[in-house]
Amino acid sequence: MTTNPAPARYFPFRSGQYKVAAGLYALGQDFGNGQRDKQIFQIDHDWPDYREAKLAARAESLAKYVCHDGFEAPLKREVNLWFIRQLAKEHPAQFTLHDDARQLVLRCNLSHETLRFSVDGELIAAETGGLGAAIEPAYADAWDALACQIQEDLAVVHAPSDAEEKLVALHLCFPNHWAAQDKIGKPFLNIHRPVADFEQIARTAPALLKNMITRGPFVRFAWGLATDSRLNHHPRPPPDFPADAAWHGRRFDPDQPQLYVRVERQTLTGLPQVDACVFTIRTYFLDVATLDSNDRLALRDAIVSMSDAVLRYKGIASYQDAVTAWLGMRH
Repeated sequence: MTTNPAPARYFPFRSGQYKVAAGLYALGQDFGNGQRDKQIFQIDHDWPDYREAKLAARAESLAKYVCHDGFEAPLKREVNLWFIRQLAKEHPAQFTLHDDARQLVLRCNLSHETLRFSVDGELIAAETGGLGAAIEPAYADAWDALACQIQEDLAVVHAPSDAEEKLVALHLCFPNHWAAQDKIGKPFLNIHRPVADFEQIARTAPALLKNMITRGPFVRFAWGLATDSRLNHHPRPPPDFPADAAWHGRRFDPDQPQLYVRVERQTLTGLPQVDACVFTIRTYFLDVATLDSNDRLALRDAIVSMSDAVLRYKGIASYQDAVTAWLGMRH
């Protein structure tokens, strides 16, 4: 049995300067993680934790984390077929694909599930073979079933030539203080309007979106701070969790410091045949206590360089001084 590696590590703060920019790199750019820097979907030994968190979010409320608006054929067909074949291409030890004239059968060795699809990419059945637990609620469709096999969140933007672009599909079980229900169906600029210091990107948004669809695939990074390593930071907690600072993960205590850099590796793959772009969002946590002194100081400098608007947007403003002082101490 193949042993999955430790998670990849990314350090987008190493320049010591925080910038709001598209920051697109060609997929395959070497960031020190070997073959994984060439992959859209990354699988590592934390896969069971991500799987558990996805299933917990879906069990809480499928509609809260999985949303569609205009995700119709042939767009859905192209996205699902790309998704199926990309998994089998990148991870043949984990996903075995049997493709014939009648159906596609994807054996998912991590979840012990066999997913059967029509030739149009529609989910026919999800079978556990007695090895895996039944999924509750049952997979809503192929998009949902496939998303539950990976460690990334997913989004699809559709930009037809005769209509305004919009976000048509989201599978967002690891939200970073935003909600799928608040973004689905909206155009690119509206989705990103709350982002602090976004004005410069907004001016080039039409050309940027066109490049995402017709070129690439690309990879980019976003990052912020968290005081816990919980994947799900939906702005509205589950009914059984108090809606207080503990849920939001933005409460730093310098006497008992717990601090993480929450890094998002985002890939962008264009499907020009249907005027769409598939986004993946993979969340990583870097425990700041494990960083060397150079990286700690670079992180401190990057935080200091943030504008007041960015500090407020990222929820850092209330503890910026305490964090930067702690980062500057010898450890």
